[in-house]
Amino acid sequence: MATSTAARALPPASPRRRELADFLRSRRERLTPAQVGLPPGRRRRTPGLRREEVAQLASVGISWYTWLEQGRDISASAQVLDAVARALRLDASERAHLFTLAGAVDPVPRAFRFEVPDSVRAILERLDPFPASVQNLRYDLLAYNRTFGNLLCDLDALPPGDRNCMWLAFTNPDWRAAMVERRATLELMVANFRNAGSAHFDEPQWSSMVDRLRAASDEFCEIWDRHDVAAEVKPVKVFRNRFVGEVRFAAERMWLQPKYGVRMTVFSPADPETATRLTDLRALIDADRAALGRPTVPLAEVGTAHGTAVDRRSPRAGSAAPRVGTRTSRGDSTDPCTGSAVPQADSTTSRAGSAALRVGTRTSRGDSTDPCTGSAVPHADSTTSRVGSAALRVGTRTSRGDSTDPQTGTAAPSR
Repeated sequence: MATSTAARALPPASPRRRELADFLRSRRERLTPAQVGLPPGRRRRTPGLRREEVAQLASVGISWYTWLEQGRDISASAQVLDAVARALRLDASERAHLFTLAGAVDPVPRAFRFEVPDSVRAILERLDPFPASVQNLRYDLLAYNRTFGNLLCDLDALPPGDRNCMWLAFTNPDWRAAMVERRATLELMVANFRNAGSAHFDEPQWSSMVDRLRAASDEFCEIWDRHDVAAEVKPVKVFRNRFVGEVRFAAERMWLQPKYGVRMTVFSPADPETATRLTDLRALIDADRAALGRPTVPLAEVGTAHGTAVDRRSPRAGSAAPRVGTRTSRGDSTDPCTGSAVPQADSTTSRAGSAALRVGTRTSRGDSTDPCTGSAVPHADSTTSRVGSAALRVGTRTSRGDSTDPQTGTAAPSR
């Protein structure tokens, strides 16, 4: 008889099964009948719900649930685990833990949303002019600094749902034109995307991205149907920025949430020329963000001068009012006094968005020059013209408050 009992003895539970049993028991004991809509019943010897009550709420057999809490090596389907999770009122983290311990795939995957902390956003800004962004495994752009936002296209001009590197690489003309090694880059991106998504393609966010790309791009379909996989990053990335020309970077990754592939990617200049051009790009952004405009044509249609891309498109609609000495739609400037067109200066001496020659420049001793006559105008009172301001504006104010006419220089009484 003893031999027969020994033969029927259960093998010791695995560490994972023991953890699963302890976890289920702890979640059951924290619930009361009132919390799940059951009558209190007779006196209870243990806290929380009874096993048969959990089985009743989950619509599973009491024997099966008892074996599960005992750590037996039984098969648990995703549907049954889903019912148990609902019966025990598990939150998203507890539910994910249950399915992991049971070795099953959750049929209702947790909707993961990574909120970029303010501390990370501060780091992104401090990294300027180095382009930096925060992405997840699906190439969603969760945050980026100003330089990255203008590196391949104007990201701020796009709907948030389109700020995805895969989507932009196959559908956005400016982004595609900025990819110097486009075909090789696309093939590697798709291979990495398939490899990263192997555990996520049953999730709606991943499957919908694939469906959307297949509907929008024949090139994506052709590459996707190869079923290539990879897990690598190109050591040097080369882009052709539409304002400063070709730039080369080394890409460095720092993982913020490894399980979901959330990482910060920083592009550091691979050569001195790129470092200089990054500084130029940041200066353009700082000088006049609106002057960058929203791209309306691919980069191939943007003119270049001395190897540096020059945007010849008109400013974005709704931007700030035209400056004195505005730029025409073909790139020339208008004279602030006569209104006639002045041909655009060579890009090596006058960059888009730079200070150029402001209306009323300041002489070495602090006086200002009249923008039309070139004669010196005494330095205005410090209360109305500070160092570092926009220099002497058209129609300056004298120390007693009157204004000067920009053409004659005579004082006009202040109203």
